[in-house]
Amino acid sequence: MSELALSVEDVVAGYVPGVDILRGVALEVRPGEIVTVLGPNGAGKSTLIKVVAGLLRVRSGALKLFGKDISNLPAHRMVGEGVGYVPQTNNVFPKMSVEENLELGAYVRTREIRRGLEQVYVTFPDLQRLRRQAAGRLSGGQRQMVAIGRALMLQPRLMLLDEPSAGLSPLLVGHVFDKIREVREIGVTILIVEQNAKAALAISDRGYVLAEGKDQVSGPAQELLENPEVGELYLGARKGLA
Repeated sequence: MSELALSVEDVVAGYVPGVDILRGVALEVRPGEIVTVLGPNGAGKSTLIKVVAGLLRVRSGALKLFGKDISNLPAHRMVGEGVGYVPQTNNVFPKMSVEENLELGAYVRTREIRRGLEQVYVTFPDLQRLRRQAAGRLSGGQRQMVAIGRALMLQPRLMLLDEPSAGLSPLLVGHVFDKIREVREIGVTILIVEQNAKAALAISDRGYVLAEGKDQVSGPAQELLENPEVGELYLGARKGLA
């Protein structure tokens, strides 16, 4: 079996001493995959992605990136290991231009800014047209493109997306997820945590459903989409995920 891009091994973590949000989460992401983590509010989805991004410490268990133990590396070290993180909210600098936002993403690779911009503009042509505009004046979908593009500037091996559809209209959700699929096509492995199960699983290879801080169900994305038990028990839907 090929080496895993990411291995989360029985991870326990939380924000307050003595209170665990994650209670033994385990998941795997293979190179080149899109994997989505689903679950109801409070299940631990965002906590999980913050742990992987180095923003929250692991209390027990382990994280491995392409076989290397990265447990409890701080966020700036995670960036150096090739992990790009796109937070759910406040993910652009509103008074700075689109291009200035993107350039900040290459702060540890300043000699490769031009190359990075070229790659981002190929993937997100609209951003080249808007490059001089203040990011705070963009639509929600455009701001999400800027945030993803900034993470791409570091040429990550693994990209982490926290609720990329949050606050977007259905039309923009489809556009954002189409672009996420394009990012995978240029060789980036992607882990998403998301509330919009149908949209996320439609572009994913596999998925995990968290509940009460543990991974309760996992499998190929299409199987999860068609599993009525997943929708009813873990996502609050009465008839599957439709």
